[in-house]
Amino acid sequence: MPLSVDNECSDAEAPILAAHQLVKVYTGADRPAVDGLDITIRPGEIFGLLGPNGAGKTTTISIMSTLLLPTSGSVSICNTDGIKHPKKVRRMISLVPQDIALYPEMTARENLRYFGRLFGLQGKKLAERIENCLEQVGLENKGDKRVFSCSGGMKRRINLAVGILNKPIILFLDEPTVGIDAQSRNMILEKLLLLKDTGTTIVYTTHYMEEAEKLCTRIIILDDGKNIAEGRPRELVEDAPGCNNLQDFFFSLTGRDLRD
Repeated sequence: MPLSVDNECSDAEAPILAAHQLVKVYTGADRPAVDGLDITIRPGEIFGLLGPNGAGKTTTISIMSTLLLPTSGSVSICNTDGIKHPKKVRRMISLVPQDIALYPEMTARENLRYFGRLFGLQGKKLAERIENCLEQVGLENKGDKRVFSCSGGMKRRINLAVGILNKPIILFLDEPTVGIDAQSRNMILEKLLLLKDTGTTIVYTTHYMEEAEKLCTRIIILDDGKNIAEGRPRELVEDAPGCNNLQDFFFSLTGRDLRD
């Protein structure tokens, strides 16, 4: 069954997420990790955050998902101040981190049960959500498999299942397909498109330009913590002379030198 979103913003016309002049300076750093960033995301978008290593993607997504306080600036989700009221915002969102955030000795179903209880789910509703989410990621027959024995692709899909348990208004995904096989990657991309169709807004970081070109309604490209390009992927490419795809456009802005 496709997901439906339980929570709704009171004002459907307003941006679902608005970040204004975000700045983050880490202690001891010689420059900001995020430097005066403005982001507006509309309901139902898959919004891509792209950039080379060290560009500020993970810091930005951590601030917007209330895990990290900015040095300055503001974040609003569904007209709720995410800096003043992080607990209220966290009830409306979910974050799937770059690293696998699962208990390896527990089964997929046990992990979902544990995290579901943290979301406040219980009883029959929790049991139904667990089975629904396993089905959503193609693991309905693998729920009793212990995580440590799962492939990298399966772990990523269980991670995603945890992220959609609470039917978030905004789902933050930090490189959800890194290091997995092509089949698992393709399935995750298909599931994300289904989530978008049911009204979930997705904020997505990736190093795979073809993913962003396929999935994202809009993107922002960061470098040195700054916005260096923003728009619809296809339109950005079409407006850039000599660029045939998003990867060409990305390299034209950020260069081909390695970022270690």
